Amino acid sequence: MTDPFNMENVSDAVPVTNPQDHGWGDKVPYDYDSYAKTSKELAEENEARANNGDEAAAHYAGAVGGIKVGEWHNNAAVYEWDDEYGDVGPEFPELERQLFGSEFHVKSGIDFQKLSTIKVVQEGEVRIKPIFSFKDAGLHPVMLRNVELAGYEIPTPIQQYCLPAVFKGYDVVACAQTGKLHHYLKKHMSNNNIGSGKTAAFLIPTLSKLMGKAKKLCAPRPNPAKFQEGITDPVRAEPLICIVVPSRELATQIFDEARRFCYRSMLRPCVVYGGGPIREQISQLQKGCDVLIGTPGRLVDFINRPHILTLKRLKYMIIDEADEIVGANWEDQMKTIMSGGDQEEGNINYLMFSATFPKQARQLAKEHLAMNHLRIRVGRAGSTHVNIKQEIIHVDPALKRTALQQYLLSMPPARTIIFVNSRRSADELDDFLFNSAFPCTSIHSDRTQREREDSIRAFRTGKTPILIATGVSARGLDIHNVMAVINFDLPSPTYGGMEEYCHRIGRTGRIGNTGVAMSFFTPRDEDIAPALVKFLLETHHPIPDFLAHHIPEGFDASGEGNADLLDFEDDSDVEEKENQDQASNQNPNSWNSNPVEAQPSQDAPEEPVVNSENLW
Repeated sequence: MTDPFNMENVSDAVPVTNPQDHGWGDKVPYDYDSYAKTSKELAEENEARANNGDEAAAHYAGAVGGIKVGEWHNNAAVYEWDDEYGDVGPEFPELERQLFGSEFHVKSGIDFQKLSTIKVVQEGEVRIKPIFSFKDAGLHPVMLRNVELAGYEIPTPIQQYCLPAVFKGYDVVACAQTGKLHHYLKKHMSNNNIGSGKTAAFLIPTLSKLMGKAKKLCAPRPNPAKFQEGITDPVRAEPLICIVVPSRELATQIFDEARRFCYRSMLRPCVVYGGGPIREQISQLQKGCDVLIGTPGRLVDFINRPHILTLKRLKYMIIDEADEIVGANWEDQMKTIMSGGDQEEGNINYLMFSATFPKQARQLAKEHLAMNHLRIRVGRAGSTHVNIKQEIIHVDPALKRTALQQYLLSMPPARTIIFVNSRRSADELDDFLFNSAFPCTSIHSDRTQREREDSIRAFRTGKTPILIATGVSARGLDIHNVMAVINFDLPSPTYGGMEEYCHRIGRTGRIGNTGVAMSFFTPRDEDIAPALVKFLLETHHPIPDFLAHHIPEGFDASGEGNADLLDFEDDSDVEEKENQDQASNQNPNSWNSNPVEAQPSQDAPEEPVVNSENLW
């Protein structure tokens, strides 16, 4: 919180040295020629170089997480079988290493107990008894093994309620709220931001319920391991699960999780998104698809081609980050997707996840969810950022780059995301750090989808452990072991303000691991200062001297005070809450009615949540 780099007397600051002397890896130059080649040409080139003894090529020719360098993410390796095995396939050790390698393990940190205190409030008439162990959840044996391979040990709060709810056949609405901070976290404070295991909360139970029933429920399809385009007759994709997400990056991340949880299950996942090669995505769908993840625009594109995709077999419709979807002018597309095509009404279970539920999202839920659906709010005891140490450093605008260099050299080499406010700044900072010999890469909306996928893959695998990003381009990123987030530019109120700030720092400190969020503060950031101080106080962080004049009454600079005195609401929030209260008084089943803090002793069902003997 002080001036660790002595920026007021920059002549006395520690001189910048070679990053490699401090443990950072070698910088990795862009291979611009590679983006003029096809995926097949790149794969063949790498394989040829590897066969000729090029060790570096040999390292990168192998698939990382089932994806070779230069390949599109939608072509990532999935479990495929070449014989009749019933409903459970054999183990494939090589693919298992790709899918469940140590870099993909979900490891809970030493502070996981803090996350376990997050409050879960059940609303409406439905009450669910939570589960506290995956072994007691009634999972299919193959799913239980995949959960173990993925490194999941203890169900997170949202998993404790979503798993039994899905097994009991309820529709689910899960809303992640953060107490008095909900005003600032409306758009981006999803469960994902605190590393709550939200993706697993809907993938594990839905896939587990379908395991052992693939031959009965799945559409006819060719043997995927022997499929030859142009020779084997293609089929129409008829998924059992459809997952709708607002961004390409989130789509590919959920696809990665689906690939792991579908291992040995005979359920085949696919992903479709804009910016990717539509012909290759069609090719994947024509091999058969049981689990489909996609963005609204590309999904509707394929739905309008009924010879390629139909939702008539759909069992589960999952909407992730619903508030972002309804706020992005996708209303027409969502009506098409949610209609389920020629599916009979009542055959689909709906699961919706969101940071908040604005009017459009509530209307979407009312139109499609069953009346007796489960509604849960995942809040917190204390703060959703309990595992993130926040540092605010005052820096002269002209010296920010020097301060960044020295900060990177002062910290142990680790995965680090640096946020800036513009695409131009991302490119300029990328060039600066690269010329300073740091192993870095960058993403923003002007990059092609292939460039973005390769950059994220290089960051995820540690090839380039420093990622420079704009807030929009990194939205929804879920990468394990990000130790530090640096706000090179603090988001101004017009750029997202505290909503954006909370989204950014949520990239670290996930699943109970500790993380550091460091922000450069300049005189230009004065507009965000009052809200930033309130957030630091609410998360029990001391206030630096240069922000002390923004400390409200009832607090001191050490962060001590009554958090209940902090006011984050504006008029629109109060008006919405009043409208909800009036609706709740008129209808006991309306939104936010009958809230009960979820405790095991308060749950209505007395019978076991699931009976594994009756599932298979």
